Amino acid sequence: MNAAAMDSMPFEVTNLTPVIGTEVKIAADALVSGRYAAQIRALLERRSVLAFRQMDLSDEQQLAFTATLGELQTQWGDKVINVSLDRGVHGERADYQRANEFWHLDMTSAETPNFASVMTARKLSEVGGETEFASTYAAWDELPHAEKTLYQSLRVMHTLEASQYKANPEPTVSQITQWRTVPSRVHPLVWTHRSGRKSLVIGATAFYIRDKTPEESALILARLREWATQPRFVYQHRWTPGDLIMWDNRCLLHRAVANYEVEKYRRVMHRSVVRGTVPF
Repeated sequence: MNAAAMDSMPFEVTNLTPVIGTEVKIAADALVSGRYAAQIRALLERRSVLAFRQMDLSDEQQLAFTATLGELQTQWGDKVINVSLDRGVHGERADYQRANEFWHLDMTSAETPNFASVMTARKLSEVGGETEFASTYAAWDELPHAEKTLYQSLRVMHTLEASQYKANPEPTVSQITQWRTVPSRVHPLVWTHRSGRKSLVIGATAFYIRDKTPEESALILARLREWATQPRFVYQHRWTPGDLIMWDNRCLLHRAVANYEVEKYRRVMHRSVVRGTVPF
């Protein structure tokens, strides 16, 4: 498609909820070209989740689009990975993916999390398999002032182990040992971004709050997860084949809804990632 034709294509947006999620209508060639990359990135930072229905991008096109938004980040050595609970598709990594059924933030094992993820639906279950996103910007903004004061200076230990216990509560010693090869990190509970906005750094990898008893820690983390995942802060995406979703990993919790039969329905997504530049 030539530049004149691209310019004639509409760039239409429709907000999907009041605080999170926007559907973008744009031609695939225009999206991949990077012509609208600045607008898309700015829209993502405002709305946190963008949905592009039935784009049907190939892996090469998805990577080209992802690269228009920033530096590509490899995942397990690959630029595009399968996200699936099917061992036939994802190998042993599928076992780790089971923790994706719980609210989480990606890359808490790193000092600098990825900026955004881009994911295309390759194969869907006949029923279920939605993905949900919860805005921790909005959750923080609406917290009662007294709680903000209590939480502002707290720091939280994040580990892969914490998330894996949720999916596998009775692991072997070998499994625990393997989980612990991934670095643990202490992050602020409240992340103050360069923009001045604040978000909550919580989710399945949040193991405990430093300088709090286990009982206090568990209650605070449960309280904040429960608060942040209220329906008014959440967008649920019901996938159709070829849909492309991108989300701002710095301010969202997300999860795959576990409402389909894994062995019967081989749900497969392809994900690429934009490297982050801002540490927690």
